[in-house]
Amino acid sequence: MLKASDVMTKDVATIRSSATVAEAVKLMRARDWRALIVDRRHEQDAYGIISESDIVYKVIAYGKDPHKIRVYEVMSKPCIAVNPDLGLEYVARLFADYGLHRAPVIQGELVGIISLTDILAQSDFLEQPYTILLEQQLQDEIKKARAVCTQKGINSEECAAAWDVIEEMQAEMAHQRAEKVSKIAFDDYPEALEA
Repeated sequence: MLKASDVMTKDVATIRSSATVAEAVKLMRARDWRALIVDRRHEQDAYGIISESDIVYKVIAYGKDPHKIRVYEVMSKPCIAVNPDLGLEYVARLFADYGLHRAPVIQGELVGIISLTDILAQSDFLEQPYTILLEQQLQDEIKKARAVCTQKGINSEECAAAWDVIEEMQAEMAHQRAEKVSKIAFDDYPEALEA
């Protein structure tokens, strides 16, 4: 599965929270960016973000002077940050859950920014959705577990370990689909042995 670091934009700019909105717009126009990360004032401080939406909805819509309004007055802080090792499906779910369009990618320090456009442009979800791969792996593991249990016995440690792997995979699939596991694969297995 692709990670945030695989698709993020590394060319990212920061701006001081004390800068004016006019300065932010000028920087955004110069680089054709839709958002800027608001720099931390010190190492324990959180990053912020100012987007074109913030500027339109909070400054232009109310006829405020962008030369007098400061970035800290309209930015979002603290902003939701993404770990570079986070899988793209999880990033997409995070964006969906919180209505995000972009987020800074942070690992101790700012390493990039990831947006909806990055996810769509770079991801391979159309070719091989992760849940389909998981389903194929699950079926293979069920076959292996049945073979191990037939060979070693249903009460063996090897059999239990094989079904533990399957339970973990089912939990991951349920998490991917955002649903609860109602019945595990092993529930069907002992009945098959008795019949």
